[in-house]
Amino acid sequence: MKIVACNSNRPLAEAVAAACGLPLTNASVRRFADMEVFVEIHENVRGEDVFVVQSTSYPANDNLMELLITLDALRRASARRITAVIPYFGYARQDRKSGSRTPISAKLVANLITEAGADRVLTMDLHAAQIQGFFDIPVDNLFAAPLFSRDIQERYEGRELMIVSPDVGGVVRARAIAARLGVDLAIIDKRRPRAGVSEVMNVIGEVEGRHCLLVDDIVDSGGTLCNAAEALLKNGAKSAGVYVTHGVFSGGAVARIGAAPIEMMTVTDSIQATEAVRVSRNIRQLTIAPLLAEAMKRISEESSVSSLFN
Repeated sequence: MKIVACNSNRPLAEAVAAACGLPLTNASVRRFADMEVFVEIHENVRGEDVFVVQSTSYPANDNLMELLITLDALRRASARRITAVIPYFGYARQDRKSGSRTPISAKLVANLITEAGADRVLTMDLHAAQIQGFFDIPVDNLFAAPLFSRDIQERYEGRELMIVSPDVGGVVRARAIAARLGVDLAIIDKRRPRAGVSEVMNVIGEVEGRHCLLVDDIVDSGGTLCNAAEALLKNGAKSAGVYVTHGVFSGGAVARIGAAPIEMMTVTDSIQATEAVRVSRNIRQLTIAPLLAEAMKRISEESSVSSLFN
């Protein structure tokens, strides 16, 4: 078993390797003067079970090309099996035709990863579960719900909690955590007048006097979650916190969240935190390194991965 790190989230790759008790494979992923990506593996990987750790986060296209070229390099180096470990799967929000003459980019990216040489994919909290079906190779989609549930129990013990889905599409995700914790579920009814803009219409559920925790898979501009937190407080909630798997934080998201009535936003380190995120007063990170490491060990040993969800 060997672990190769690309450049999108080197700290996470190092933490995963440490949790596996292995050194990172000696490899270089660099750029030519015209910004072409060049990958060189400096160790023998013939016949090895190789895991490539790379989130396709910002800059999404550069990081995706790094992943594809690394997969190709390993395939040509005769690795026995290559697993693309993609903690954050970019382009996942383009999982269907959103209008006339628009692409399904998530399917295109799945094809690219397969053609580049991946034998299987390990990812986390896909934006849409059906993306697993876009691949013609095995896909293991891990969930942050067990990690979040344990953290909520430790941080919010003794509080009267309510789990809240920020939209109808996230109800299944929020309900899974609510069921684990044995608490009630509320839903935010929102609409999007245009891309990147959301408006809260109604809060479905009795949130008065409760400590509410919004649960989502991605925070991008932060507008949806900030608006939802304000709506919850207006409806009598004692506080509003947030648990999100992937912290994209585009544009002025960190400043917007800092100014919002969000007690604390907890995100995983599937995407490497910027300096603004690290110094934010109300954003903290949970590491997924032990979870990824355990899943990788089980894949290498051909044992069950699904039991990690329990």
